[in-house]
Amino acid sequence: MNDTISVIARIREEANKLILTELERAGLSGIVPSHGDIIAVLLEEKICTMKTLADRIHRTKATLTVLVDKLEKQGFLARQKSTEDNRVVYIALTPKGKALKPVFEQISAKLNNKAFEGIENKTLVELNVLLKKIYKNLQ
Repeated sequence: MNDTISVIARIREEANKLILTELERAGLSGIVPSHGDIIAVLLEEKICTMKTLADRIHRTKATLTVLVDKLEKQGFLARQKSTEDNRVVYIALTPKGKALKPVFEQISAKLNNKAFEGIENKTLVELNVLLKKIYKNLQ
């Protein structure tokens, strides 16, 4: 029996536990891993439309709206209407959101170090190729 999908699910669970523990340790108990996807994209892109952000984090616009609402209430990001098209809404980090960068970098490094300890880089490259192929097959 092949339990690859089950193992992937368990890896995700353990990774999320580690992320949540580290976020709480940093005093950020209101943020969850799905919020992290949004913040990570905005740290990279600076500003995105809701559509672009939904595409980048592989979520529906409805799901993204709920996540953005929570982060906006916590003061980590803000919505900005387009001056050219009222239907377009941009999302950007506030100074409080931008301040999360070092915390996110630290958590990411800890997660990667723990997850990939003792695994050669060549093997990680091969694993990444295989996981992307599995993901593509399931789409």
